[in-house]
Amino acid sequence: MDLRGSIEMYLNKVFRCALHQRSRTLASLNFQGKRASQIRHSTTSTVDADGVSFEPNRNFVTKLEFLEPKIEDAIPIYRVFDNAGKVIDPSQDPQFSDDTLIRMYHAMKTLNIMDQVMYDAQRQGRVSFYMTNYGEEGCHIGSAAALDDQDLVFGQYREAGVLMWRGFKLEEFMDQCYANLNDPAAGKQMPVHYGSRKLNFVTISSPLATQMPQASGAAYALKRTHPGLCVICYFGEGAASEGDAHAAFNFAATLNAPCLFFCRNNGYAISTPVGDQYKGDGIAARGPGYGMLTIRVDGNDTLAVYNATSKARQIAVAENRPVLIEAMTYRVGHHSTSDDSSAYRSVDEVDYWSRTDDPIARFFRYMVNERKCWSEVQDKAFTKDSRKKIMTAFKNAEKRNKPSPSLMFTDVYKEIPPHLQQQQKEMIDHVRAHKDHYPLDRHEPI
Repeated sequence: MDLRGSIEMYLNKVFRCALHQRSRTLASLNFQGKRASQIRHSTTSTVDADGVSFEPNRNFVTKLEFLEPKIEDAIPIYRVFDNAGKVIDPSQDPQFSDDTLIRMYHAMKTLNIMDQVMYDAQRQGRVSFYMTNYGEEGCHIGSAAALDDQDLVFGQYREAGVLMWRGFKLEEFMDQCYANLNDPAAGKQMPVHYGSRKLNFVTISSPLATQMPQASGAAYALKRTHPGLCVICYFGEGAASEGDAHAAFNFAATLNAPCLFFCRNNGYAISTPVGDQYKGDGIAARGPGYGMLTIRVDGNDTLAVYNATSKARQIAVAENRPVLIEAMTYRVGHHSTSDDSSAYRSVDEVDYWSRTDDPIARFFRYMVNERKCWSEVQDKAFTKDSRKKIMTAFKNAEKRNKPSPSLMFTDVYKEIPPHLQQQQKEMIDHVRAHKDHYPLDRHEPI
């Protein structure tokens, strides 16, 4: 059996295990990658006069016994290498070329350095807001590498690495955060609310979970218009508590939409730990209830994330069905620059995760010890060069003028209606009359 066949066999086993929680009162489901219509059930569904099935999968028992979540087996976590970067089962190593591994590592490391620069910039008052991606870089790059560039991405707000993998330039990140004249949104979005039509990345919006039902609808549209492509929707475990998440899951499942729901379970919804968010077995446990194929993966294992996302995409596209992926990771940084996480978690906890389960460090050890395609010397040289490039992009973005204030009235309507035209004129007249009170020299002409 070749490597791909071995990986698929293993992942099929994990997907099958994650599809349902074992119970003494529930009949087991024999799932081996077949379509839903091919799976045999132990009872015959009731069919109405029109031939429509209802009340399916009725497995009767005569013993009164409640399903107790506390004694059910937890959904397992799929991984390829351990915290030391050592591959556990060689058949699961996707065997990337050295060049691909180095590209993946470069993306994770560059993202990390960019976060350091931009976080410090916000603290210095040079940008208004920022969100770091510390600790979740493996989720970004592992999943992004498994997608087709034409697949549509709906991000939440912590998926900068996905954009970086697709080719979003450092200058574009900086221009957006500085809201300068090169910002596609003309300064109308908060920093880190990236978007790129060219890279098939839908612009991020601030309200939590709004992207989820949108992703379901987009996946249904893709199925009808662009077969062979899928949608991936990123969200946090906190967003999974929103009503939009449940609507999205149900729509995608019932409409047989090729949508990958990628949950970054990083331990906290801002200041709320997972223990206060749900009582069940995480987010993956919800997938089977909506009829979705489901897997839980080690989010700090970049190769495991890649394998799981690659297999999930293959299933979603081939069978037109949604797949739920729960990536177990940890948010090392504050939720945003508006948050102080020391108020709700200890420094020791953050330090523990940083030392023992950092996705970049794990990938580094894998490259150095397992693949022998990277070294400390190369790493230091790359870090220095990457920081230099980031600082160049940073300084250039900071120097650029802001967009014209008159643009604040555009892009809502195809043609600006009369009442907004009047407001625009009043604003321009006011600013010109009191130009000494406005930094017009930092803006494009109004």
